[in-house]
Amino acid sequence: MIYAYIRVSTDKQDLGNQRNTILEYANAKKIFIDEFIEVEMSSRKARSERKVDLLLSKLNKDDTLIVTEISRLGRSISDVLSTVNHLIETGIRFVSIKESIDLKDKHSMQSKITITMFSLFGELERDLISLRTTEALAAKRAAGIRLGRPKGCGKSKLDPHVDQIKEFLGKGVSIASIAKILGCSYPTVFHFVKRKQLHPRHS
Repeated sequence: MIYAYIRVSTDKQDLGNQRNTILEYANAKKIFIDEFIEVEMSSRKARSERKVDLLLSKLNKDDTLIVTEISRLGRSISDVLSTVNHLIETGIRFVSIKESIDLKDKHSMQSKITITMFSLFGELERDLISLRTTEALAAKRAAGIRLGRPKGCGKSKLDPHVDQIKEFLGKGVSIASIAKILGCSYPTVFHFVKRKQLHPRHS
């Protein structure tokens, strides 16, 4: 069986263009496409939504998969590499027209070279992402931005309740009960009351 996988990221792109490219390739190679799997979906969506898993479930040993360009298969180099590796390991011929890639089996020289290059690019991609993340965090620290998840309810969440807390305290409601009402921890409310000097009113 020969399958063609077509995906566009937005409705502004035309599935027909990819279909025509694949049909022209098939005509030149004198082969027949048994099934087209077409998807209008961003590469940022999950594999299942992009029908990649459906595609892989249809393919069997000695089948052929054709795409117009290799980027159709995933959102990143590592994602593409994972899919291509699966195809080759399963004994599926993979053809990407734009890059002139034709991988027939994992033992061929072209397959070995292509997988090696993909692996190197995949590693480079991961390193670049890690570097960008590290640099972004360093820039935030340099700007005095506190990193990490805020603990407890914090000042920003209790400030709007300051009058309510005053009223509770004035009525003799315990800090433990106030914390429970507001969904905060006891220390959070205790330190807030102390910081704001919210002493109970006495009647």
